[in-house]
Order: sequence, then C-alpha cells, then structure tokens
Amino acid sequence: MTTASVPETTPPALEARNLFKVFGRAPKEAVSRLRAGETRTQVADAGTAAVIDASFTVQPGEIFVIMGLSGSGKSTIIRMLNGLLPPTAGEVVIDGRNVTTASATELRAIRREEVSMVFQHFALLPHLSVLDNTAYGLEIQGVGKTERRARAMEVLERVGLGDRADAMPDELSGGMRQRVGIARALTAGTGILLMDEAFSALDPLIRREMQEQLVELQRELGRTIVFITHDLNEAMFLGDRIAVMRDGRIVQNGTPEEILTDPANDYVAQFVQDVDRARVLTAASVMEPPHLTTPLTAGVRGALRTLRSQQAGAVFATENRRLVGVVTDRAVIRAVKAGQTDLRQIVDTAVPTVGPDDLLTDIVETAVEAHVPLAVIDEHRRLLGVIPRITLLAALGNVPAVTREMPVIQTPIDMVAEFTPLVDAAAGSPTPPAEAATEGARS
Repeated sequence: MTTASVPETTPPALEARNLFKVFGRAPKEAVSRLRAGETRTQVADAGTAAVIDASFTVQPGEIFVIMGLSGSGKSTIIRMLNGLLPPTAGEVVIDGRNVTTASATELRAIRREEVSMVFQHFALLPHLSVLDNTAYGLEIQGVGKTERRARAMEVLERVGLGDRADAMPDELSGGMRQRVGIARALTAGTGILLMDEAFSALDPLIRREMQEQLVELQRELGRTIVFITHDLNEAMFLGDRIAVMRDGRIVQNGTPEEILTDPANDYVAQFVQDVDRARVLTAASVMEPPHLTTPLTAGVRGALRTLRSQQAGAVFATENRRLVGVVTDRAVIRAVKAGQTDLRQIVDTAVPTVGPDDLLTDIVETAVEAHVPLAVIDEHRRLLGVIPRITLLAALGNVPAVTREMPVIQTPIDMVAEFTPLVDAAAGSPTPPAEAATEGARS
C-alpha cells in the first residue's frame, strides 16, 4: 500500500487519545487501577477492560488497519470512533471535532458530514433498490432525489454495479451486497470510512477482489479508511499502517514492513510468521545500497579497478546517478586487451530493473532469471539500490538474513590468469615477470 503524500503540517483526519473502555460495576475505578499498573485480570472485579490506553492517529488519505483476535478490543475501538460507544476515559477527535464531548446534535452532524460506516453483514435496507440504498446517506443529509440518485449512480458505476441499480438486495450475491455497502459509504461524501470486518463474511476469492477494489477506490478518491480485521494477510495487503491489538492494548503500531521485519514482541512475531512476505515487502524495503557502481567517466580501466576492489563479476554503470547498464568482467578484459577506453561502448543496457514500490511477488521471476542483482530505479532512472538474489531469498525467509551477497559469475581458470595482470596494470602495480612472460606467450 502507498499512502497519499501528506505534508507533515497537515493535522490528522482522526486521533484517538488514551482511550479506555470498561464494561461492568465500577469502570472509573478500573481505569484508575489500570493506570496504576494493574492488569486486565487484576481489575476484573471492577469490570471488563475491553480497551486499555489506546492512542493512534490516522492521516488524511491513509488506510489504517486495527487488527487482533476476537476479544482484543478492536471492534470496541471502532464504535468509540464514531460515538456509538462512549469511552470510559480518553477522547476521539475527528477533523478537529471532539466526538467524546459532542452533544447528541453535534454527534449526528459528525456522522452525517465526517464519518460513514461499512458493516460486516452489509446492513442494506431490504425494501430499497440498490440505487436508493446507495443514495440513502445523501437522503439523510437532505439532498434532493434527482441529485442524490445521480451521485449514487456515479459511484455504483465505479464499483461495477451500474447495471444492477434497480435490483433489490436479496437479488445480489454477498460480494455485490458488500459493494453496495461501500458505494453507500462513498456516496455519502464523508472523508472517513470506518469498516468493521467488512469482508470477513465473503468467500476467499470474492474477498480478495473486494480488497483490491477497495485499494483502487481509495487511490482514486483519497478517502481516509479505518479498517478492522482479524486477518493478518488482509491487514498487510490493505494497510498503510497497522495497529496490532492484544487483550485491549495496542502492542505495535507501524507499517506492514516494520511489523513483518521488526515485530515488537513474541506475540507479534508469532502472528506474522506465516504471512506471505512476498505480497507485503516491496523492493525498497529489501534493497541494498548500490555500492557496485562505476561512472561512465571512469572509463574502462576505472571499471576494472572497481571490479577488483569489490571482488565482483559485474558493476552497474551510471551517468549523473542515472542507471545506464551493467558492465561485466569479461567485457572489461576484452576491452582492455583491445585498447578500448570508452566504457559506454561495452555497457550492456539490457539490465533488469524494478521500481521501489514493486512487491517481491512481482519481481521474483525477474530476479531468478537475472545474472546480476536487480537494479531498483525511480521514474528518472536514478539508481536507488540493488537486490541480489541472495538478499531476495533472505527477505522471503529462505536463507538466513545475515547472508551478504556478492554477485558471482563463473569464470574459467584461464580467464583468471588473464585478469590478474590486466588489473595490476590498471592499478599501477608491476606485473610479476613470470606472469608477464605467460601473458606475452598468450599474446
């Protein structure tokens, strides 16, 4: 996932500040004891602590996922975000408006203007058509029938249901009904969508389609989404950032890459051990600094010195930080023997490249077929980093992460004999007499 670019000075779209929710006999007492360091179990005589000191911010245009097992408190949090449940302590601020202290009238206005909800079991009105279900939020806002139906139809077209506008909910599949639920939330025009286990009732294939469509819609429309799920793979696919909950507390808050590669504790580590890493990690998250490079201006002998100092079989050639191609030791040796000096003449421009946001699942095949590390470049062909095959395998969990790559090209023994005196000459070292005689005989 890629979050829309947000200036650091932009205030958060939503902020949860030290939220507690305790159900039971003495909730305020339970909060005081929790703040003093007692555990959820220890305060059970005063009440059931569903959420304990939860704080996070959600930036505009971000998909923020709250995930955890049943009973972790995630669904309780989302109900506090839109005021369905008042927190025992703490506060929720949406677009500068305090949900916790809002009056009933103010709260209704916040729900109409700021926040829409998408439910797990669709919550469609069975007596209304798909079109009128989609337009329902605008009807509540007082928008005229012609305008609200036109706006609803536009969103239905976006979610692929334009041809089912006149159908009734019971005529639709589960995936279609959930699309209507999303369309209704989008049509309402609110900046924030709260989605509580929105796809968990769907079949796996439909669920994946819905996840992909949600990401596409979010990129097109730039809505802010808080998504609740118990499915880590879903969280990793959707989330720009993820808050992992356990026993009412947020135990880690970070990007999918951070949670996958640097779990905060054993609980999170166990959670992520079976995640399909290739569908989460990007090229930028695993690439290494591009040390094996040589500028075109260094010429053939400069490339030769780099190959020797790095003990490498190939280096990337650059010009003004932009990738030109790759130069192999074989090509350099032939060029030196032929008296060539222009490095550009021996650069192989057919070097495999990937973008920084490309998922590992999309680049594995390219990496396997490549004879050199993958070059990670930006839209201007600037070389950002490299991904050797061994690094990619380590990232996917197939080899120890401490393994360090060095591109290997099988070199014939007689080529080594040729290579050494040429490198010594390029580096300014005298060639040993015996090797010089050998080289002379070969010439």
